[in-house]
Amino acid sequence: MKDILKSLTLPQLEQLPLTYRATVTDGHLDLMGHMNVRHYLGFFDDATWHLFASFGMDHPYYTTSGNGSFALQQFIFYLTEVRTDETIGIRSRLYGRNDKRIHFCHFMINESTGQLAATVEMLGSHANLTLRRTSPFPPAIAARIDTLLAEHTRLDWPTPLCGAISL
Repeated sequence: MKDILKSLTLPQLEQLPLTYRATVTDGHLDLMGHMNVRHYLGFFDDATWHLFASFGMDHPYYTTSGNGSFALQQFIFYLTEVRTDETIGIRSRLYGRNDKRIHFCHFMINESTGQLAATVEMLGSHANLTLRRTSPFPPAIAARIDTLLAEHTRLDWPTPLCGAISL
């Protein structure tokens, strides 16, 4: 996986939708002078909200439908440091879905240095919030996920998966 990640180029990653952008502040740093791990996950979580909104799972959907989403698994891979005043952009790629779950990855690019800083591979699910159980994606949302998934499946670069997460 590390070899695949190191071989990815910015033009390849720029084929993916930008789902989040932020500038790192001193408050994001740890004692080593680089961004603390909790903020990587926080930024990746923010990107997930934007990714899910792109196929209809947005704030109005959550507040009116009685449905939501659950995070099931994450695997973070750190490649380079991110430091104060550097801007990160997160681009997202779908890998698959079944009736209840979605498998995707976020790529954090340090836009200040032009380097891939980190990735997170995630497995999430649609959820019925009344029952507090995973539930099938509604047909309209499933169709929008499938459209985006088809676009990402056509990309001509390898899929950097950790091998520990599956649908």
